[in-house]
Amino acid sequence: MGHREDMLDVIKRAYAARGAGDAEGLVAAFRPEGTFNLIGDHSALHLTGSVRGQQPLLKAFGQFIEHFAFEKREILTEVVEGNHAAIRSRLVIRYHPNGKIFSTEVLDLFKFQDGKIIELIEFADTALVKAIIS
Repeated sequence: MGHREDMLDVIKRAYAARGAGDAEGLVAAFRPEGTFNLIGDHSALHLTGSVRGQQPLLKAFGQFIEHFAFEKREILTEVVEGNHAAIRSRLVIRYHPNGKIFSTEVLDLFKFQDGKIIELIEFADTALVKAIIS
């Protein structure tokens, strides 16, 4: 891969699956050995950390989708170089357990291999997420 528009298409399809609550569609964008890492202090927020492989990704994304509905995503910045992409987005999220709605920005760093995501590192306002779920 390495073509800008092809990578952005995979990302946008993954984002659409996430927005639709489709964990299987989201995981389909990843290679079988793909990884997702939500950066943060795991002792402060249990949601942070890394998962690798199709079944662990499906379980992790399924749990995120169960609790956090992405009601709106606005892509603010797209940077693509080689087999890497960086996407900054503004999200409107509903936390299902208490119904709270909040807005935040996230930065997703993607690495591609053979047309699919091999690695996704996400930077989010984990302090805000912790406050919402507490």
